[in-house]
Amino acid sequence: MKFALRLFLSLLYVFSGSMALAQQQLVSDPEIFEKDHFRKVCQTASFDPNYVTRLDINNDGLMDAVVNEGGLTCDGKHGPDCNNEGCPYNFYVQVQEGGYLLIATARIFGYDFIKRYGNMVFVLKMAPHYCDRTDDKPCEMTVRVRGVMFVTLFKK
Repeated sequence: MKFALRLFLSLLYVFSGSMALAQQQLVSDPEIFEKDHFRKVCQTASFDPNYVTRLDINNDGLMDAVVNEGGLTCDGKHGPDCNNEGCPYNFYVQVQEGGYLLIATARIFGYDFIKRYGNMVFVLKMAPHYCDRTDDKPCEMTVRVRGVMFVTLFKK
């Protein structure tokens, strides 16, 4: 019985490591990668001009990408994965070695990308419960991207 448990835990460790590695694979272009995905999932897929925004989100001089799934129309339904908490946004960072790395996915209403204290930061507009509130005013979470990590500066 102990051997079977050890074997199960070992396999779980091995497979969980490979799943984490799969999530960290580089893609050559996030726009092509995401559009190809939805072209397979949807009978007909169309994309608004704001579907992908290219900007330097981590202040390293390389152009990164933000994908707004609210800019997708799948089988006639605009923003099929959007709900009362917003739409899924995927944040990709371009790396020196070439390619892009998906660093975050967030369901948000939108964002502002502004300069604060000399650095570019996101002000993510999110559902109020992300700021531990029950009112109807959106939570505003200010985050900076350092390298390939989101760092929350503050939220209100």
